Amino acid sequence: MTDRVTPVPQALPDASRPVTRVAWRDGVPLDGDRVVAEETAVAISYDSAAYAVLMATPRDLEDFALGFSVTEGIITGRADIADLDLVVVPEGVNVRLWLAKTPGEALERRRRRLAGPMGCGLCGLESLAEATRALPVVPPGFTIDTTQVAAARDDLANHQPLFEETRAVHAAGFWLAGSEGQPGRMVAVREDVGRHNALDKLAGALIRGGVDAAAGLVVMSSRVSVELVQKAAAMGVPVLVAVSAPSALAIRTAEAAGITLVAVARRDGFEVFTHAGRIVPGGGAEAKQGNTRHVA
Repeated sequence: MTDRVTPVPQALPDASRPVTRVAWRDGVPLDGDRVVAEETAVAISYDSAAYAVLMATPRDLEDFALGFSVTEGIITGRADIADLDLVVVPEGVNVRLWLAKTPGEALERRRRRLAGPMGCGLCGLESLAEATRALPVVPPGFTIDTTQVAAARDDLANHQPLFEETRAVHAAGFWLAGSEGQPGRMVAVREDVGRHNALDKLAGALIRGGVDAAAGLVVMSSRVSVELVQKAAAMGVPVLVAVSAPSALAIRTAEAAGITLVAVARRDGFEVFTHAGRIVPGGGAEAKQGNTRHVA
């Protein structure tokens, strides 16, 4: 895939905007402003054929389209996309992708008929079987220590400028594990009104930045639903960390996909629900070091 993105003839909508509101405090109305997150309709097409329309925050849409394509199983990597461009229209944004080869069965099988709202990563699927589709299994071998899990959880808050503005978006970050005494670090964070969109954007950012998703963990500011586990499996992420609790189906899916699911990650610790052997005591991890380039 080339790095060229066709110039957008019209500027993308802002990711946030101020609005007026009346706040009631102690029974007293106060006029004022609040910055709120924007969401817009984003249409994704392949080779000029419409595939899905989702509501998303209009930021990092190239990452969104690329990551969505991977986690949907349409492509396996960057090389499968010949070109990508954005077209802003009054109704939203068209993200148009051209495939480097003839569309495979995955595209035809998972083509959507309905628009999926930002709160649901499965809306519009053509069959119930697609909601519980078979996933790639993440291989064993990766470990990470408890101090890095805690550091990733804490550092996520330092990379959420849109949340600081609006208090209304989710974040997904990738923590690249350290090795041989070297500390790990956050290499990419993406934000969106939808937690699924945030993870798709992160997946795209890692692909574009040449970062190996198997070399670290994903940390999220949300609860863990099955769709997030499915997307993490498609990315090849060995450890998924979230600040809130998982659903029962998310746990079963993570177990089957070979993913270590860490949730309820708070200041006082966290809970490991599946494949707990990847989490080792602080200072004792032998985590594989991957590509250390920062992803903007």
